Amino acid sequence: MGQRTQVINLYKTLVYLGREYPLGWDYFRPRLKTAFMRNKDVTDPEKIEQLISRGNYVVKEIEALYMLRKYRTLKKRYYSDENENMISEIYRRIESES
Repeated sequence: MGQRTQVINLYKTLVYLGREYPLGWDYFRPRLKTAFMRNKDVTDPEKIEQLISRGNYVVKEIEALYMLRKYRTLKKRYYSDENENMISEIYRRIESES
């Protein structure tokens, strides 16, 4: 796949991921556009590959952020503080008996 295609796909992926960014779409989109426009004149293939790699790293970090947020939400829904206190108490008892 050509570098131009990779850059376009990276931009589309980041636009898609930016819709749910915690600080909002209005925060994410201008910064994304600025980051891409800052490097629009780069012509060195090695530098472009380096920038694409950095972009892919950012994609993975954003995906991890979303997964963590979803995990925390699910944990709050299904485990109350009382359950966590009860579980810790059970672990303490087991450790003290051992």
